[in-house]
Order: sequence, then C-alpha cells, then structure tokens
Amino acid sequence: MIRRFFKQPFAAIVQGILVILLVISFAMITQQFNETIYRMGFLLLIASTFVQIVFGNLPPEANFKQSIKLTAVVFGIIAIVFGLGIFLAPHLVNLGRR
Repeated sequence: MIRRFFKQPFAAIVQGILVILLVISFAMITQQFNETIYRMGFLLLIASTFVQIVFGNLPPEANFKQSIKLTAVVFGIIAIVFGLGIFLAPHLVNLGRR
C-alpha cells in the first residue's frame, strides 16, 4: 500500500499529505487541554491552508518540477498582495480622515 502511494505523481502525494495535516490541525485546535497544542495546530492550519491553495489548483499528475515552479509563483503573488496591503493601509486610512 505504501509503495502504491509513493508511485503516484508528486502533486497527488502532497495533496494526500495536506488532507492528513488539515485533519490533524483541526484535531489540535478542538482539544481543550493544552494551549500550546492549540497554537501549534492553528499555525499548522494556516501553513497547510496556504500550501493547499497552491496544490489544490495543480493537476494531480504534475511532477516535482512543475509543482515547485507553481508553488514559488503563487507564494510570490501572495507575498506581493500582503506587501501591498501593508504598504497601502496607512495611506488609505489617511485618505479616509480627510
């Protein structure tokens, strides 16, 4: 069973791993005993969600090179959007005060 799993294309393997990580992060968030586990689960949820956005839009038959290339492009776009938001927010607030 494990050999069959690893014979799949790279994108399909990562998508399977991400589903498992998302379930684990939800379990870590729903527990009510330890705040550290909650925080780690929350960070895991955020990270796995960003990676899932990328790999959810990849064809499952994509190889390693194609997957890494698209991942870099999407993370670059995300960084640009966040950077523009951080840069523009103070200017937009000042416009609203006038």
